[in-house]
Amino acid sequence: MQIKRAGFVKSAVMPQDWPEDVFPQIALVGRSNVGKSSLINCLANNFKLARTSNVPGKTRLLNYYVFNDSFYVVDLPGYGFANVSASEKDKWGEMIERYLKGASNLVLIVQIVDIRHKPSAEDIQMMEWIKYFGFKTALIASKVDKMSKSAVNKGLKDIRSAFNLRDDVVIIPFSSRTGQGREELIAVMAHLLPG
Repeated sequence: MQIKRAGFVKSAVMPQDWPEDVFPQIALVGRSNVGKSSLINCLANNFKLARTSNVPGKTRLLNYYVFNDSFYVVDLPGYGFANVSASEKDKWGEMIERYLKGASNLVLIVQIVDIRHKPSAEDIQMMEWIKYFGFKTALIASKVDKMSKSAVNKGLKDIRSAFNLRDDVVIIPFSSRTGQGREELIAVMAHLLPG
């Protein structure tokens, strides 16, 4: 699959705000500042499409991007961000859960973890939630360009161990800066998208 076009469509909170068409959807989940916006930009080959920030917690809505006029990539608010109130965190959690339970066209959840850090309790909880509800998932280890090859290998082992993954479960090492992992992720997406 080649990605030829990508654009921002809308931000939403409640189901009545979600797009009404039947395009399949791919959701991005991960901790705040893990690189979800950068991954969208890398997929689109447009580094101005999704706004990136060094300040975690900027994504506070469901942000819909349409690719090839045929499917959505949906950027969900990051979890595990400490510098907001408990009530705000609860709102984000409810929004994420409402979306994941209610999006009938959801074909894949892409969970992103920062390879420089061991998966957090929230990362593990999200993975367990995805498994419990039986969603197809792709696991991305982001920011590999910031580490040596040996450190990347250790990071991948730490991720596999923290999530208790079988050896045959694929983790995609990813760098939005170099494009490493882009084609592997697109191949996973293409396999699950209709047509």
